[in-house]
Amino acid sequence: MKIASALLACTFGAAASVAAFADPPSPQPPKPASVCLNPGNIDHLSFPDDKTILFHMNLGKVRIWRNDLKRECHGMKFERGIAYEIRGGSLCSNMQVFYVMRRWTPCFLGDFTPYTPPPKETPVTPPPQP
Repeated sequence: MKIASALLACTFGAAASVAAFADPPSPQPPKPASVCLNPGNIDHLSFPDDKTILFHMNLGKVRIWRNDLKRECHGMKFERGIAYEIRGGSLCSNMQVFYVMRRWTPCFLGDFTPYTPPPKETPVTPPPQP
């Protein structure tokens, strides 16, 4: 019993001395605030690829919200539709499960960020020939 308690004391003493010389933990970057959309303000959705959903809004300061999914959601762009259930009256980033239409693959929303579409290129008309 004396050997076990002495061994235990040495173990705690060694752990305490290692902890005293360890580097302090680095600060974690703050998590972005959760963005929630009112589903009644969503006009339509578009799917540029299997990892991005654009929420086109009919009201609000931000006209298009981009959601970058946590993982690729196979078939979403091809099927061009998702199904989700609203709980609590809002559609919130990083909290919503949705399903790809006709496949019923479950996927998760990621972060919402305001999106501005790139400007449309205007066609260049050649000058008239004399």
